[in-house]
Amino acid sequence: MKAAVVSRAGGPEVLELREIPIPQPAVGSVLIAVRAFGLNRGEVITRAGHSPSVAFPRILGIECVGVVAAAPGGEFAVGTTVAALTGGMGRAFDGSYAEYTCVPASSVFALNTDLDWVRLAAIPEMFVTAFGALHDALEIASGSDILIRGGTSAIGLAAITLAKDAGLRVIATTRRAERRERLLAHGADAVVVDGGMIAPAVRAVAPLGVAAVLDLVGTTTMLDSLRCAARRGIVCMCGILGNAWTIDGFSPSDDLPSTVRLTKYSSTQSTDARGERLQMFVDGVSSGRFALPIDRVFSLDEIGLAHAWMDDNRAFGKIVVRVADD
Repeated sequence: MKAAVVSRAGGPEVLELREIPIPQPAVGSVLIAVRAFGLNRGEVITRAGHSPSVAFPRILGIECVGVVAAAPGGEFAVGTTVAALTGGMGRAFDGSYAEYTCVPASSVFALNTDLDWVRLAAIPEMFVTAFGALHDALEIASGSDILIRGGTSAIGLAAITLAKDAGLRVIATTRRAERRERLLAHGADAVVVDGGMIAPAVRAVAPLGVAAVLDLVGTTTMLDSLRCAARRGIVCMCGILGNAWTIDGFSPSDDLPSTVRLTKYSSTQSTDARGERLQMFVDGVSSGRFALPIDRVFSLDEIGLAHAWMDDNRAFGKIVVRVADD
């Protein structure tokens, strides 16, 4: 099979296409013929060498869609349309940047859908993460305000869609003023251009602060995001678009506003009801209930170009890599 293998940390050029043996699944694992997969920021960070737990060589990729090629434990019939995500994919073991991937059955979910592979591939990690952050971490409520920091990212756009579906007023951010109209067209009620310190601009829109802040930029904006929250508000870190893991000199007693709560959401660590949610997202996209923001589609042969596109922060929505058309 063809696979994109990373043997050393570096830029997009370290993604090397090779012919390697198809993995053989043991009982409890599922071999998937990959049809397409979505690109994720965490894969770029891993490729660059900033995921200490990941050893090279490694095939990256934390999600995919395709058909079951083998399931020795009998969990799925051969030919079943499935999605697979996280559970160690592309980190603890080889992931989806290949024509076949072998993953634990617990990370595989059967889907009933007529969506094409590209649209299907854009859904799993993007919608699972956005929904979990909004409902499980931020406990959103209809009629309240939410700030989505990093609104033009794939998860940010999905979060806008899901927050509007849940009846919230959405304030979204972008670092590029020219993207304001696109965010408004996608459903945001207000847009703030993010220059690093946005609390005054947010409070101009929501004078008492917002009930919920979904911070997809991460540690580089977290302290300012805390200042955007209302009393008893919740701030959820759910991304690392700022490419920094820690906050130097963070002092909870000084930096946490009184009564404001700080949490995080990780799709890797939160797996409840994932199969049911995936089918709900697929059905919602099929019916038109949920907008599906796809930015650009690459082939597996173009995986380096896809990573360069993400490195340059050029995407407005999900980047998808098509592996096969049938």
